[in-house]
Amino acid sequence: MNHPAWLDNAIFYEIYPQSFKDTNGDGIGDFNGIIEKLDYIKELGCTAIWMNPCFDSPFGDAGYDVADYYKAAPRYGTNDDLKRLFDEVHKRDMHILLDLVPGHTSTEHKWFKESVKPERNEFTDRYVWTDSIWEEPTGYGSLRGISDRDGSCMVNFFSHQPALNYGFYKPEKSWQQAVTDEGPKATLQEMMNVMAFWLGLGCDGFRVDMAGSLVKNDEDGKGTIALWRQVRDFLNQKFPDAAMVSEWGEPDKSLQGGFHMDFLLHFGPSHYNDLFRCEHPFFAGDGDASAFVAKYLENYEKSERKGLICIPSGNHDMDRLARTITGDKAKIVFSFLLSMPGAPFIYYGDEIGMRYVEGLTSVEGGYSRTGSRSPMQWDDSVNAGFSSASKEKLYVPMDESEDRPNVKRAMEDPDSLYHEVKKLITIRQQHSALQSLADIRFVWVKENAYPLAYIRENAEEKILVVLNPSDKEVAFKCDEVSAFEELYRLGGELTVQDGMITIPAVSACWVSIK
Repeated sequence: MNHPAWLDNAIFYEIYPQSFKDTNGDGIGDFNGIIEKLDYIKELGCTAIWMNPCFDSPFGDAGYDVADYYKAAPRYGTNDDLKRLFDEVHKRDMHILLDLVPGHTSTEHKWFKESVKPERNEFTDRYVWTDSIWEEPTGYGSLRGISDRDGSCMVNFFSHQPALNYGFYKPEKSWQQAVTDEGPKATLQEMMNVMAFWLGLGCDGFRVDMAGSLVKNDEDGKGTIALWRQVRDFLNQKFPDAAMVSEWGEPDKSLQGGFHMDFLLHFGPSHYNDLFRCEHPFFAGDGDASAFVAKYLENYEKSERKGLICIPSGNHDMDRLARTITGDKAKIVFSFLLSMPGAPFIYYGDEIGMRYVEGLTSVEGGYSRTGSRSPMQWDDSVNAGFSSASKEKLYVPMDESEDRPNVKRAMEDPDSLYHEVKKLITIRQQHSALQSLADIRFVWVKENAYPLAYIRENAEEKILVVLNPSDKEVAFKCDEVSAFEELYRLGGELTVQDGMITIPAVSACWVSIK
């Protein structure tokens, strides 16, 4: 499998295009706004961008309900504008992944409008339909009684997101097609055509939404792994440098399928939320990281210790980090994210401590997630520099707090979270042992206890990371460290005596072991 070299030290910045920068005054972010702020992303130290869905859509689910995979959403700009964004990213020696949603479309997609027709046609089998209107797919929602076609159409998430048909690994009913049937094969071919179209225009690859969910009745993922291997073979032949990052949550399976990295899910068994978003988060200083580490190591071993598990600061589906963790403890979060294997992902605004906006009415299917999707706060001008539109026209309301953080003030304050993130990125990029592919060993983690300590190492260097977001000085035994060189410190100094390492309260240290 081809492996794009730039992924080895990539640091991603996630852009939610609706909310990043509006240049035409309509209250919605656009491609030109992203281009305008590329230098900011580059200066922060990020080397790559993941942009949330930007294809034409009715926006019932913020663009995750695609109406045309080959057309940029007009509210963001044209296909030419998107190509110009690719070009501008590359001029800065950066890369960009588009968000591909292969599992479903919107009901507005022309494929679906043809599929609902009772007369058999090219798109009859593009979606998953039962034989009878009276039968619903077990375990899934469905669309029923919407046309003269007999049958219920499976949906993947919201009721306006009909599931595309990639077949069933173990067909059990007459309407469940095998992955080798013509309908599922045509769906996969068309999705590869979509990928080829955008790769041909200059994007660097894709972050794939819910990549493990395409083949149905596929309990062990074998059918879906085989499907993605077909995609990987296609890419290796036509676009060998295309990068693929999966939202799967099972790196052993996604790497088998030909993905380069797997995106850690905030739901399911990962225990990701134990660290940042629960009643007692570990990084708030009164939680437990042990279950997370145990699951992480299980996945690490399953994926042949490749360390390709990407951990995000947050994303458009989670509460903002600052809802639970602020101040120096937020800086310790980033000292964790930027010293772990895999490519770190920074959600726009997390680097300045943007807050979750409470009490918002749902926008575009956001519901409780809407408060994490508010406009980027650039400066002290109207609408925090996001848009010249009237407040009422903004896609999502602003954080109206008088002390809301913004980029301008963060850049002016040498002690800001922004500058800490920038410093941490710089140090990571100077040490290959801190980057994606170097090994990790956890040397101290205990249930309901602090600190968290691990060693990153490769042939060139061995680096100890010690993180103590608790309000008490703590010590632990580690015989591997005597002499060391400090690479990074937040808070008090790390000390070593007789095999015991002591770290003060609310502190983080990275040290190179001699």
